[in-house]
Amino acid sequence: MKQFLLVFLVVFNFSCINSQENYINHSKIKEDLNKIIGDLETNYVYLDDKEVDLNCIRDYYESQIKYVKTEEETVLLFEYLLNEFYDSHLILNTNRSSSYRLSAPIYASVKNGKILVSSVWKTQILGLVPQIIEAEILKINTVDFSEAIEKFPTHCSDKNNEVVREWIANKVLAGQYNEPRVLTLKLKSGKTTTLDLDKIQIRVEPYYLTSKRFDNIGVIRINNALGKDVLVTEFDRALDSLMDTEGLIIDLRNTVDGGNSYVARGIMGRFIEESKPYQKHLFLEKSKDNPNVNPVITRSWIEYVEPRGETYKKPVVVLVGRWTGSMGEGLAIGFEGMRRGEIVGSEMEKLAGGVSSFSFKNQTYGYRISTERLFHINGIARELYVPTHFISQTSAMKDEVLEKGIKLINNE
Repeated sequence: MKQFLLVFLVVFNFSCINSQENYINHSKIKEDLNKIIGDLETNYVYLDDKEVDLNCIRDYYESQIKYVKTEEETVLLFEYLLNEFYDSHLILNTNRSSSYRLSAPIYASVKNGKILVSSVWKTQILGLVPQIIEAEILKINTVDFSEAIEKFPTHCSDKNNEVVREWIANKVLAGQYNEPRVLTLKLKSGKTTTLDLDKIQIRVEPYYLTSKRFDNIGVIRINNALGKDVLVTEFDRALDSLMDTEGLIIDLRNTVDGGNSYVARGIMGRFIEESKPYQKHLFLEKSKDNPNVNPVITRSWIEYVEPRGETYKKPVVVLVGRWTGSMGEGLAIGFEGMRRGEIVGSEMEKLAGGVSSFSFKNQTYGYRISTERLFHINGIARELYVPTHFISQTSAMKDEVLEKGIKLINNE
């Protein structure tokens, strides 16, 4: 009997502890919901540009709190809320197994109402990929792709809006971490084929950058390391070894995670002999004393790059693409703004503005919101910039962007 009571008490205590560990406080989730919506309403610099109904978002996600039973569902509630703004710069600082990835190795565009493959991540894909450029995406995991877009977990944005639809289409392609991504494609030839995105091998780069020569041309390729301050030292070492070349290509097509301005300014400083402007900042400054009464004042300034080290004076070409993100985009418009580089490639990631970090009151993770607009020196918003030497990818079999860069250096 005593042994039975002992076992019962152990099981009971474990059950209570486990129950407490899994307990979800809906009041705290609501408090955090109000916090994130308040921060978006007050600080999101693109709020007025977005065709979203903030009241719809508030009402819908508040109505869903009562269904949240796990910590993962709490994360997804806030993740899906941010997705309502169809802005890849609005993200949580965490994810779970059922979260959506940030990108895929292919990019889709809306054309004449159809979802077509417009780019493949040529620089990072190992092996050959079938000729899928301009292929129509018919299905994902046997589900009609249009249905998958409709089922994407946003509820207050217009999925028939072409900009929203394209953004969601690429989130569907990115897929959830714990789900497969098998596509059914209709090729330009009319043939139907399947492509498993998770069987595409992505090159893992062991170094922050690589450098090489094509005859008299130097090529420095940055391997998604614009957030690593040591990259400046690595870049200096690579550039110093290429000072005798007749031209330089800087490849930014694998900078998907962005970076910081310390690294960007460090790189650009090697190509100028005097102070040069490289981008414009703009944000809305609110009164600290009484923000609800005093007016919002626009604040803007031009950011400059200062020269440093030995100047590389020969022609420079910068390569960009759909996997050039954030500070990679800033570097591209910076080189062009300083008139020290020709930009070659397709549209970039279109990550809008500069972000700031915010915290929930109760969750251990936070989130990022774009709080300032960024512009090319010529006044074009960074996210709207299209390379001067625009290359629309037509083949996954050859590197059309690099070929164009070499031709520009050689004045062909």
